[in-house]
Amino acid sequence: MRFEFRDEGAHVEFCALDVDPRFDAAMAALAWERSGPCWLRRIACSAQAAEPALTNMPTFMPPLLRQAADLDPVPWQDALDQVCGRFADAGGVDWFLGGSAALAVRGAPVRPHDLDLIVSDKDSVMVGELLADGILEPVAKGEWPLSIWWGRAFLHARVEWAGGMTPAADQPQITDFGPTAEGLVETVIWRDWQLRVPPLHLQRAVSQRRGLTDRVAIIDALTAGH
Repeated sequence: MRFEFRDEGAHVEFCALDVDPRFDAAMAALAWERSGPCWLRRIACSAQAAEPALTNMPTFMPPLLRQAADLDPVPWQDALDQVCGRFADAGGVDWFLGGSAALAVRGAPVRPHDLDLIVSDKDSVMVGELLADGILEPVAKGEWPLSIWWGRAFLHARVEWAGGMTPAADQPQITDFGPTAEGLVETVIWRDWQLRVPPLHLQRAVSQRRGLTDRVAIIDALTAGH
């Protein structure tokens, strides 16, 4: 697997070549687009900002893809430990943990494939600096209307963050990662860290809308245990 990028002015275009076909579904899920023999990913950043990601890709994309394809286990605990430690050493970051990892730190029997971080607008670029040695997508303006910023890195496992969630994140229905969830976060103890996570009732509602019946049952069991 090899990588190139082109400077298109307002954005850069990463190109992944010689990608094992076993990883096609994972590449598509990561928002890369197939174009002939190349997989493309466009990021709204400068060429200078893209260079660290290009340097990291040959090292970190292969294990990331293997994890995404369920060929290797995902050491999400090691990744979360790293994130918490770096954020604490920096004097603190305004963030909370979302997705399945937010259930896992409560003791739920789930297997996160990555870490989803919801970060404040003001700290989003700093998070990219704190995770720079594993950066795979430079912190850039969000491609969607749900957040102002977006970034992706790899530290033992995939770490993604959306920064500065907008009101659109709670439309047409309330989510477990938007401004409403941010206003209702709860604190749990995981290892030596105090982690902020969405309330269970929001995670349950989102899981139910997605048809994740097993996830709903897990959340109900957690709720009953509290």
